[in-house]
Amino acid sequence: MQINIDGLDIRYEMLGQSNERDILVLPGWGATLNLYEHIMKHLSSRFRVTAIDFPGVGGSQIMAEPWDVQDYADFVIKFIKKAGLKNPIFIGHSNGGRVIMQICGTGMLSPDKVILLGAAGIKHKKTFKQKIRQSVFKFIKRVLLLPGVRKYSQNMLDKARSHFGSADYKSAPEVLRQTMVRLINRDMRDVLSNIKASTLLIYGENDEETTVEDANIIASYIDDAGVCVIKGAGHFAFLDSPFEVEKIIDSFLS
Repeated sequence: MQINIDGLDIRYEMLGQSNERDILVLPGWGATLNLYEHIMKHLSSRFRVTAIDFPGVGGSQIMAEPWDVQDYADFVIKFIKKAGLKNPIFIGHSNGGRVIMQICGTGMLSPDKVILLGAAGIKHKKTFKQKIRQSVFKFIKRVLLLPGVRKYSQNMLDKARSHFGSADYKSAPEVLRQTMVRLINRDMRDVLSNIKASTLLIYGENDEETTVEDANIIASYIDDAGVCVIKGAGHFAFLDSPFEVEKIIDSFLS
């Protein structure tokens, strides 16, 4: 299915009956809605479940300028209104969880329940090694973008990005690279205490991207929050242990 939000053609999928309670699934960085089909199908017998491809991912048109987390939040609110969703329960994975924190923590929407799957949003202090790598890359980038050098340096700049950047960063178009930098540099702790929704956090025991420590930090700021750790699972705990995660979600939503 397609919908147009502010001139961008956005792909989404909706399962379940229109007279059921709404759930909105927000994907992680670079993930398409297909990744969450198992959860969607499981919940669609009791809820109307909708998932989207964020701009620049899957079947959705890419934005012209870099976004920050507030841009994503504004986009989601516009989608909810245009798609006719009614005060949906939120399920957010990784960056999708970060966007939910922004929406709920700034009072844009106040759902009664929120589910965060390996949600991002806690910025950690960089190690000395990480700081050195970042400083070296910034210096190289400044040099390669100097007037007179820029037109000859694209290949070298790409090599520098390949050497110093993460896999997600290296594979993304420039507008998404800049967006990614804005997102990962945003610590969400300043809005978490404003979240009033009953919040379930499900994290993989072995998740190295969004850790159990992150989950406990997030939960400590929210009045009504609980953390479930999936043994042996990683960043995609809902794929590593789908039936366990679904049972936990069922219990929470009942």
